[in-house]
Amino acid sequence: MIAFRHFALRRGSRLLLSDIDLVIQSGWRLGVVGRNGCGKSSLFAALQGQLEADAGELDMPARLRLASVAQETPSLPDPAIDYVMGGDVELATALRDELDAQARGDTEAMALAHHRIEELHGYDARARAGRLLHGLGFSADTHERAVSEFSGGWRVRLNLARALMAPSELLLLDEPTNHLDLDAVLWLEEWLRRYQGTLLVISHDREFLDGVITHTLHLNEGRGKLYTGNYSAFERQRAEQLRLQQIAHEREQAERAHLQSFIDRFKAKASKAKQAQSRMKRLEKMAGTEAVRAERPFHFQFAVPEKVPDSMLQLEEVSAGYPALLPLPSGENISSFPFPQGERGGVRGQAGEKSTSEHALDVDDGERGPSSQPSPRRGEGANVVLTDVRFRLEAGERVGLLGPNGAGKSTLVKTLVGELAPLGGERKVHKDLKIGYFAQHTVESLREGASPFDHLQDKAPGVGAQVLRDFLGGWNFAGDRAFESVDGFSGGERARLALALIAWDKPNLLLLDEPTNHLDLDMREALADALADFDGALVLVSHDRHLLGMVCDSFWRVADHKVEPFDGDLDDYARWLRSRGNAPKKTEADAKPSESAADRRRAAAAQRESEKASRQRVKKIETRVAAIDEELTKLDQKLADPETYNGSTAELMKLGQRQAELRKEKETLEAEWLALYEQLEA
Repeated sequence: MIAFRHFALRRGSRLLLSDIDLVIQSGWRLGVVGRNGCGKSSLFAALQGQLEADAGELDMPARLRLASVAQETPSLPDPAIDYVMGGDVELATALRDELDAQARGDTEAMALAHHRIEELHGYDARARAGRLLHGLGFSADTHERAVSEFSGGWRVRLNLARALMAPSELLLLDEPTNHLDLDAVLWLEEWLRRYQGTLLVISHDREFLDGVITHTLHLNEGRGKLYTGNYSAFERQRAEQLRLQQIAHEREQAERAHLQSFIDRFKAKASKAKQAQSRMKRLEKMAGTEAVRAERPFHFQFAVPEKVPDSMLQLEEVSAGYPALLPLPSGENISSFPFPQGERGGVRGQAGEKSTSEHALDVDDGERGPSSQPSPRRGEGANVVLTDVRFRLEAGERVGLLGPNGAGKSTLVKTLVGELAPLGGERKVHKDLKIGYFAQHTVESLREGASPFDHLQDKAPGVGAQVLRDFLGGWNFAGDRAFESVDGFSGGERARLALALIAWDKPNLLLLDEPTNHLDLDMREALADALADFDGALVLVSHDRHLLGMVCDSFWRVADHKVEPFDGDLDDYARWLRSRGNAPKKTEADAKPSESAADRRRAAAAQRESEKASRQRVKKIETRVAAIDEELTKLDQKLADPETYNGSTAELMKLGQRQAELRKEKETLEAEWLALYEQLEA
């Protein structure tokens, strides 16, 4: 059991957490959620003994074994599997003792070491470490590679495997799904469900949280509140609490207005003075229920494209990869090879930006333009990642790419956008194609020292300053924020700016490669809403199942050097991965789930259209309710004015009737709004 008693924590002069009273029971799997900067990671640091409480107490069992993921990975010559086994410190010590005793020829010490290794189940440790590496996406031939040979993203996975290898009663995981592909996320989810100790996890992946946690700790404005259930259960409970709080606030405000109206009307009349005084005392004693503040900081949207051609982009018998002069990346999450200036993100596909392997698609019949000749293979020894790729995008299509990291998803996206020229085959694009491209390196490619305004002005040098500022304000870079240097921006703010720069150009095709890596839950929800409303086509790579499920109608699997349609949804994909286990690779025919998968995809598309209409109706209701509130305020002011009662009775009755009509309309609209909201959140 872990107990926080009146716990408070500061970072510098800023109070992060205040008066936290919380008991975490043994065996709980607790998700710690809240906006960026609310104190989640600091809470973990306190549990690890890295931060002292500024007030209150933190009680933990004296001999509690704690495991967490290291933030840095030393560049070691040790094999990856040995590095992972080192996570079990006691076992590593026993194995060293065995080697030392063997070197000395000390048989008694060797016997003691053997006994200790058996107690620690050490003789199957290598197999356990191998299973962890396999589950996290390391192929068998990489287990003996030196740690120093892996890229940054893969080293993060090694640290995660090392933490899972450590025997522990308390496991702390801070954003464990970052740098994982969907296959590895699903495996980790299964592993954590079987974990016997107490788990605390910070994550911005709601589907992952739903699949793992049993309790939720919400940190907000320095306070912590515990909820029973997974993330979806937390959202439902919190939404109901906020709804009840808002109802209580509105009732209190109405009562306040009524009391104040009576006081203003009759405090000067001797016959009513006593009653007015009584109401004044009652008004002073009212507690003051706080109004509910908007939880999501902002909404944004991608503008309606100027043109959306029917046949947008096509790959025919394409071999995709990297020319011999460029090294093959060690992991698709790292893009260290050099590309020409200006080809690291943004909008592509305009005239003059075609590679030598591109051909125009005619708007009428789809025939190739006059310059269409198949591009030759780019020299001997090219690093071919994908072969015989046949991929076609039509207007309105929304495709999610599935498959393990390193299999070629990013290579496919770069080939679609034209950043990589096909090694063989043809890439054909429509003349009106306008691509908005978010790559995994886009956030890092923002110009240091420049502001959001500077970045947007570079894209639109002839546009007035106020137009640029208004646009940036819609992406939450309002006022002076538009002129602040990106150097001080968080990863989420940089990602939001990168998306804003893409949206400025009004693309008709979005190619998004892991756009959520730096985003918190609120921003991910806003992105999901914006993509669901986007009128163009979309290709998405993401390990966030909620985002994939919200915006994609169909899925393609990238693996084993092939790109093939996956006939199913994300639940089918998860079941298929579980059914494979560690078995040999199956053919795509074996991968196909039920025959109703296509029907489910069509149903998902229809549901998204229905949700789009519902969201539009919600906005109209909110606009109308705001207008009703404004009119009711004016009516209340008139009815509170003593002069009103000196006029005609007919006019007074008319005001009262209008007030009743507006209140009834508001009540009806609010009931409809609540039903739509619950439908959208279900």
